[in-house]
Amino acid sequence: MSSCCGAAYGAASVASRASGRAVGGAFGRDCRDGSDAAAWPAVAPTNVGGMRAKVLIRPKRGILDPQGKAIERALPTLGFDGVSNVRVGRLVELEADDPDRLSELCEKLLANTLIEDYEIELD
Repeated sequence: MSSCCGAAYGAASVASRASGRAVGGAFGRDCRDGSDAAAWPAVAPTNVGGMRAKVLIRPKRGILDPQGKAIERALPTLGFDGVSNVRVGRLVELEADDPDRLSELCEKLLANTLIEDYEIELD
């Protein structure tokens, strides 16, 4: 079995805090199976003919957004007055052979549609 770093992330994080040095995780050191994460090749795109898409996922209006609120509270102390209604989401970029199925992909995997909205932008 060849797994690398994912399962050891929590323990490595605790170990790095205790020792003051970085170990494990995605930083390429001390994988649980003895391999070196930095030696793993970057994932190359395999979908050459697909349509590029961006999916923006963010909390629905009315749903508490603690990250957005924390940023909003910090902005004035950093000299950014007049900024409000900060919402934090995530952006997923992908290539798809069948862009008509992207909505289904979002509904089933990328977004929790009870609390999140999503927008699909095709390039």
